[in-house]
Amino acid sequence: MSTDDHVLLDVPYTRQPDDVSCGPTCLYKVFRHYGDARTFDDVAAGVRRNDDGGTLGVYLAQAAVEMGYRVTIYSYNLRVFDPTWSELSADKLQAKLRTRAAVKDEPKLQETILAYADFLAAGGVIRFADLDGDLLVSTLRNGFPVICGLSATYLYQTAREDPITNAFDDVAGEPSGHFLVICGFEDGGARFTVSDPFKGLPMTADGTYDVTSRRLLNAILLGDVTYDGVLLVIAPKEA
Repeated sequence: MSTDDHVLLDVPYTRQPDDVSCGPTCLYKVFRHYGDARTFDDVAAGVRRNDDGGTLGVYLAQAAVEMGYRVTIYSYNLRVFDPTWSELSADKLQAKLRTRAAVKDEPKLQETILAYADFLAAGGVIRFADLDGDLLVSTLRNGFPVICGLSATYLYQTAREDPITNAFDDVAGEPSGHFLVICGFEDGGARFTVSDPFKGLPMTADGTYDVTSRRLLNAILLGDVTYDGVLLVIAPKEA
C-alpha cells in the first residue's frame, strides 16, 4: 500500500520464541516478505550468536549474504568505524577493520570488528550516511523493509535490565538492545510503522505500531551502546 505520504510493506508478523531471538525473527520476517520458504528454524540456525544467546546486526547480515541475498549495512557504531573511513574503498575499509581488531584486546569488540571485515570480504556493502527520516523513507519507497538494531530501553522508555535475568532494574541494570523491522511510514516520514517481534508488547496484539521519527532515530543511534546502532537493507539478488 503506497501513497505520496504513506507506505506500508507487507511484512508478516512473527513473534520471537524467547527473549534473545529478536534478530533471527526479524531476518525471518524479511525473508517471508520476499516469499522465501525457509523455516524459522532454518534461518535461526544460520545466525551466529553471542555468548548470551543474542546476536548482532552484522551477524544477521552475514547470514543473509550466505543465504543468497544482497545486503547493505548502514552503521552508526563508533567503536567499530571511524568517521574518517567513510570514503574508503571496500578493500581499504576491510584492511582498516582488521588492523583495528589487531590492536584491541576486548574479545567482543574484536569479534564484532572482524565480523564486519568478513562481511565485506563476502560481498556485503557498508555505507555511511547521516541517519534521518529521508533515508528510511527512500528505502521503504523502493520496497525494502529495514531491520534496525536499536536501544529497546530508549524506544520503550523502560527501566534498564539485569543482563542475566532481564528483570527491570533502574539502578543496577544495563541498557537493552533489540531488533525490529521498519515496514512503513506515515505523514511523509513524521511517523514510522514498525513490526516488532517482542512477545510482551502491551500496546499491540500483532507487533505492529507507529513510532515518531524522532523517537525511532534516537533509539537507533543509541543502539551503539549495545554494539549495534545499525540498519540492514536486505534484497533478493535479482531485485
